Amino acid sequence: MESPGISFPGFFLSLWTGKAVFLKKIFKNMLPKKVETALNAQIEIEAESSQFYLAMASWAECNGLPGVAEFLYAHSDEERMHMLKLVKYVNERGGHAVIPALSQPPKTFKDLHFVFEKLLQHEILVSAEINKVVDVCLREKDYSTHNFMQWYVSEQIEEEALARTIMDKLRMIGNDKGGMYLFDRDIQTLTANTAGGPANKA
Repeated sequence: MESPGISFPGFFLSLWTGKAVFLKKIFKNMLPKKVETALNAQIEIEAESSQFYLAMASWAECNGLPGVAEFLYAHSDEERMHMLKLVKYVNERGGHAVIPALSQPPKTFKDLHFVFEKLLQHEILVSAEINKVVDVCLREKDYSTHNFMQWYVSEQIEEEALARTIMDKLRMIGNDKGGMYLFDRDIQTLTANTAGGPANKA
């Protein structure tokens, strides 16, 4: 028996509508706004990195360094993959990944030493920015994104180690043309794993 003034169909419809609105708000706000902003900033950084390494690769290819060019083309593709991984994550979490406009990278570089010095400096910068994203995640108590970002933290340790190993080899070679030829030939054999040893020393 229905209570006076209460329509059971109306009551359940109202209850369901309220629940649906509540659930919609939950799903819409799964990704905290500050985290979304930080991730979109990181998307731009990864995209800029890809462009930067692409410019380096083109310069190397035009200056008779096919091995270095191939290494840097692959590095550029890897940075783009990092960007796409972030884009998909933001959208899957109910945010909106913003695809940024990019500034033009340098067209020319002083020499190969300069290229890899810049690469190392850039990787250190990227690591610092990733740490900022992780810090935002912790402050916002977004542990899912914090867990997601650990892949980037580990990746940056390897990237920096590899860049440092390359710089060590270039310092040993100096301006020796024969050594530079061998470096260009063998750079593809360098991996973050071989770089990991020296980098992990106390």
